[in-house]
Amino acid sequence: MAVELRGLTDNARKTSISELNGRLADSIALALAVKQAHWNVKGRNFIAIHELFDSLHNNLREHVDTMAERVQQLDGVAVGTVQKVSASSGLQEYPTDLTGAEDHVRALCNRYRDHGEKLRAAIDATDEAGDADTADIFTAASRSLDKDLWFLESHLE
Repeated sequence: MAVELRGLTDNARKTSISELNGRLADSIALALAVKQAHWNVKGRNFIAIHELFDSLHNNLREHVDTMAERVQQLDGVAVGTVQKVSASSGLQEYPTDLTGAEDHVRALCNRYRDHGEKLRAAIDATDEAGDADTADIFTAASRSLDKDLWFLESHLE
């Protein structure tokens, strides 16, 4: 049974589903990178960084769920298996040989910046297609990501 949302064109729906699945893959990949860092970080301020990484992961998970649920609302299929995420995420692969806190923070900052850029492009694409609600989801994710990037970058000062 197809979902019919009032005032939303088929093009808007298809654009939004595509953008949502793309950013979903990136968000899942980033969440896994944060967990990789969380599990392997060592060094000064360990507990603060370790707990920060947990907080970052939780923030990403919240947006992952919102994006996946929006895909369903638009009568799409949310794609989030490890294999599909690995194949479709545009984020750079996270190194598995890092242990130093500063190395992890730098690696995550790079990926947060990249993801933020992609989220902002998705805001524009979905807004231009006529789906302000999906653009709003991306705006909330972008705002949260920017705040978390600020927290990360503060550890490099």
